[in-house]
Amino acid sequence: MTMELLPGGPGAKASSTSLSVMLSEGAKILGLSLTPREIDKFNLYLKELALWNKKISLTAVTEEKEIIIKHFLDSLTVSSLISPHMRAIDVCTGAGFPGIPLKIVRPDMRLTLLESVQKKVKFLEHLVSVLGLKEVEVIWGRAEDLGRKENYRELFDLSVSRAVADLNVLAEYSLPFVKIGGLFVAQKEEKIEEELTRAEKAILILGGKLKELVKIKLPFSEITRSLVVIEKVSSTPEKYPRRPGMPKKKPLS
Repeated sequence: MTMELLPGGPGAKASSTSLSVMLSEGAKILGLSLTPREIDKFNLYLKELALWNKKISLTAVTEEKEIIIKHFLDSLTVSSLISPHMRAIDVCTGAGFPGIPLKIVRPDMRLTLLESVQKKVKFLEHLVSVLGLKEVEVIWGRAEDLGRKENYRELFDLSVSRAVADLNVLAEYSLPFVKIGGLFVAQKEEKIEEELTRAEKAILILGGKLKELVKIKLPFSEITRSLVVIEKVSSTPEKYPRRPGMPKKKPLS
């Protein structure tokens, strides 16, 4: 499935009004109708991201239009996979992507944000507070540790993550969190087929099965994203995830 590109592109620094229109129109292309309150939250997110990015490294993308396209709209490509009252975890969330944009448009979602860098955790805690988001838990830790804890293991309807590692590594970070029947969604670049082939064995070992591969063109850009949607079909063996560092050092293959 590919969503069509709306004419237009990044240019000079825009006004807050034009940025809001861009966000609203981009969301419509993705099948979402943003309310004025949701747009206000995104504008505040944009402001806080810029302020904090001067103090700590949150994102290399600093131009406002690019943030809307490459962070906000990119995050929202997952929104169609979220069901009412779903419990979700965003693994290695960084500056809150895709979890917080998804929470803004799906406020009934119960969200856990997992991040291993403490400075980013402080930003996330601040952001959740100023945006007035409810039922959001921010955790400082590593996926390899949290995924072995009984009160988080195989608890979630959905695990999401954006391009933080190869898919065979990301599967070991994420699938232990997902309950049987739930989904793990990895947001990846357009050319994902070779990486997906390398990850087939890891996905199978960890209890997953490829459900679908969705290609989405981001509004106002030439960027195409791949959503790798993996269904949890059986329990993850107890020995996974392995100790911190091992999934990346010796990926399952």
